[in-house]
Amino acid sequence: MPRNYEIDMCHGPLLRKMCLFAIPLMCSTTLQLLFNATDVIVVGRFAGDNSLAAVGSNSSIINLMLNFFVGLSIGSNVLAARYYGAHNQEDLSKTVHTTMLLSLLCGIVMTIAGVAGARQILIWMQTPKQVLDLAVKYLRIYFMGITFTIVYNFGSAILRAVGDTRRPLWYLTIAGFINVILNLIFVINFKWDVAGVAAATVISQAVACIFIIICMTRDQGSVHLDFARLHLHSIQLGLIFRLGVPAGFQGMLFSISNVVIQSSVNTFGNVVMAGNAAAMNIEHFVYFAMNSFYQAAISFTSQNLGAGNFKRILRILGLAQVCVMVTGLIAGGAAYIFASPLIGIYSRSTDVIAAGTVRLGIVCKTYLLCGIMDVFVGSLRGLGYAMIPMVVSLAGACLFRLIWVATIFQIPRFHTVQILYLSYPISWVLTFIVLGICFVWAFRRTVLHRRITEKTSLSSGSSLK
Repeated sequence: MPRNYEIDMCHGPLLRKMCLFAIPLMCSTTLQLLFNATDVIVVGRFAGDNSLAAVGSNSSIINLMLNFFVGLSIGSNVLAARYYGAHNQEDLSKTVHTTMLLSLLCGIVMTIAGVAGARQILIWMQTPKQVLDLAVKYLRIYFMGITFTIVYNFGSAILRAVGDTRRPLWYLTIAGFINVILNLIFVINFKWDVAGVAAATVISQAVACIFIIICMTRDQGSVHLDFARLHLHSIQLGLIFRLGVPAGFQGMLFSISNVVIQSSVNTFGNVVMAGNAAAMNIEHFVYFAMNSFYQAAISFTSQNLGAGNFKRILRILGLAQVCVMVTGLIAGGAAYIFASPLIGIYSRSTDVIAAGTVRLGIVCKTYLLCGIMDVFVGSLRGLGYAMIPMVVSLAGACLFRLIWVATIFQIPRFHTVQILYLSYPISWVLTFIVLGICFVWAFRRTVLHRRITEKTSLSSGSSLK
């Protein structure tokens, strides 16, 4: 009898099930960050500075695109979880097959556009001439395999909807080790330079994608994938776009706002830039540890919305907030306490370490505020509200930071990197307060709508009798 990896989020103890869901996600993202770091380390140590700059120059455009598709996959996650909670197997199956065909089509379009436009994109980004050819080579190879990445993300979103976060962890672990081994072989032995790093990334992503597809085709339960049934069902496709596109655009616009912050950091010179970069890499580990409870809030809320368990939705929100605060407090506190040795991994310069510690002291000690904000976003998305969290998050986080940089930061006495970093915790507080108010409104509206629908159904049934 095959092992059941699904989690019934509608019944039983919440904390245990939330941890079973979140901990594999934490491990997955931590491994992914570690494996990504090896790409940079290998190319920097064994291929040279120009190759390192070429790979680094592509990170922002790659993240910009992937953020959109990861956001779009949230639409599939919310919809599949809702149908699963409602035991609506027919619509769940339609969602699975619509999602997987959509991811394939998106990947093909991005491959064609990316390979054809790689050079022009990098020219628009003002990539230095001495690294342009290397950067184009890396980006084109990466685009050739982007279909694997997109299909994997959509497939894992479907698995998360039914509570399965363990199998994607194993697939990612295997793919990550393959990535590291191939990096060493292609770059050190074969001397393929940036092409070797890109090829290793594509192959490892292909492995993870194949594992996800095999998993879904062999599954005999809720997420079974049958290639013969691949079809874009209009209702499910429309709902996926309605729920996912706002999340995708939010991720893209967050990336743009961070570019503005980075530009302000650059005005303080190379030392602060280096310290900021090292600190940001460390922060990613804290952020993605908290992000697992954001993902939990989405799936748990969606399943229970489908099942009509409204009291449990409130318990999910409360428990997710407690978990994210504890995670943020412990992980963020540890990042600050061990700031010097952690930043020392990236640089031996005492000035760089000191500059990085300044950022960690402001951001990581208050990072739980970001986690609180994200859980409210996840809960609202789980209820089916996509535009509200996007608008509020963009206004409270992105727009506020841009205004902060243009006003407060420009005052001579406040033109310090500390004041710049303070824009983060202040924006998180403002945003989660508004999101909390929005959640109360959305929850009451959802409950009222469900009661009216049920009452109407009962009245129709009585009149028929």
